[in-house]
Amino acid sequence: MRLLSRLNLKIQNRWISRRLCLKLLYWKNMERSEYIEQRNGGFYVAGTRVSLDSMVYSFKAGDSPETIRQNFSSLSLEQVYGAIAFYLAHEQEVDANIYEGEAEIERSVRPLSESRPELYARLECARHEIGAQDLAKH
Repeated sequence: MRLLSRLNLKIQNRWISRRLCLKLLYWKNMERSEYIEQRNGGFYVAGTRVSLDSMVYSFKAGDSPETIRQNFSSLSLEQVYGAIAFYLAHEQEVDANIYEGEAEIERSVRPLSESRPELYARLECARHEIGAQDLAKH
């Protein structure tokens, strides 16, 4: 893993990030799946715009494959089961991909208190007023 933490690749005179290197290595070592494809730095149900991440969140929340199918009406039950099977076979890699994506979002999105302090202050005031009203009712 130490090697990977310092890993950068130059492909066609372009440097690619460590995250992309890790994804390329993970994907290269995974067997191909007719149900899942990798693109845009993530895993997707093959031929659809449905991310594996969204299905994993539902699955981890306890939703059955049938419920997941209802929530993603463009998918067949076979695709849902295939995606879940892929996830279970590659749980560590997929979870690492999800975690890295969440961390990237955290790094790239400034908190509201920094980006729009006046709006943040108004929201905090409203939150305190609602809390005070709730206390007064009880």
